[in-house]
Amino acid sequence: MSGADWLERWRQGRIGFHRQAPHPALEGFWDRLGVRAGAKVLVPLCGKSQDMHWLVEHGNPVLGIELSPLAIEQFIAEEPCLAGKRRAALRYRQSGFECTRLGRVELWCGDFFHFQVEQAAELAAFYDRAALIALPPATRQRYAHHLGQLLLPGTRGLLVTLTHDDPDRGPPFSVTHAEVETLMAPNFELVLCDVATAADGLAESVWQLTRRGPARSRDEHP
Repeated sequence: MSGADWLERWRQGRIGFHRQAPHPALEGFWDRLGVRAGAKVLVPLCGKSQDMHWLVEHGNPVLGIELSPLAIEQFIAEEPCLAGKRRAALRYRQSGFECTRLGRVELWCGDFFHFQVEQAAELAAFYDRAALIALPPATRQRYAHHLGQLLLPGTRGLLVTLTHDDPDRGPPFSVTHAEVETLMAPNFELVLCDVATAADGLAESVWQLTRRGPARSRDEHP
């Protein structure tokens, strides 16, 4: 799926992948990562995911990256009211991205592959529920490599993948366990936390990933 196809999906409202509530994998497995309170979490291809609210409520600010401006505007419009009022969104530009800050959520509108190491210096964890499985095979390799280059050794994250019986259908695309290992093992240590199979044969897998290499503090980042 090209970027243009993704933008068209949002224009047409074909976003069946969106969940109205936080994902059970996030609720069930995030704490085992041991991410410290206050650590900023990267959410690539974030859409308007409610998972970002969950992360903030559990003590972790979020930096979400999303290509579709419609997704970001819908996230803002659907922000829960506080005392009958919505929080004002702060808008700014950063290194070619159109950025919006809403409370402890930063949303960067642009191409994930244009997000650079220098911009990722504050990130201490990541969460991918709908990024890898949104990408066609040729782009998944590029995504895995880019994610690995952005993150410091020791950085931990949660990855959710799906498998189904039609590898050409998507998004979400079917990504097998073997492919996850091929894509991620060069840069990450992987632990398969859970596999749940639905009646329709679709299986959802939850992975814990740790960036390979000796852990370093943010102060040691070049």
